Amino acid sequence: MNALTRKLATVGPALAMAASSLLLASSPASAATSCYASSCEGLDPAATVCQNDARTVYRTGRFGVELRYSPSCRAAWARADAWSDAPLDVVVENSLGATYRTHQTGGGSTWTRMVNDKDILARAYGFREDFGEYSYTPWY
Repeated sequence: MNALTRKLATVGPALAMAASSLLLASSPASAATSCYASSCEGLDPAATVCQNDARTVYRTGRFGVELRYSPSCRAAWARADAWSDAPLDVVVENSLGATYRTHQTGGGSTWTRMVNDKDILARAYGFREDFGEYSYTPWY
């Protein structure tokens, strides 16, 4: 074997292994979607990358409903942890009128679908029918 053939025999398998590891690394295991502003409208934040940088910007004084916001997605949603066994409507709305609601009956966290929050405002609120009472976050 000449020197060039030996080098190719040594380098070839190493290059093939490196290329295959790049291909495997580029195919993500999770299929979380990406969206921005209006393209996030109505999506479940748990099925998007928006949850990765989300933060709670406000919490209602009563019922503990949170307004969650993702700066990378420019989207907002409402979330509530189980605070009692009483039913609670959890709602998010933006200043353009988009509204998403979910109903919590206790026993775990619940969240709404997302609303666009790019250059507009959003807020979250909870409603207890048995109390006939609303509790709102400020607009953000």
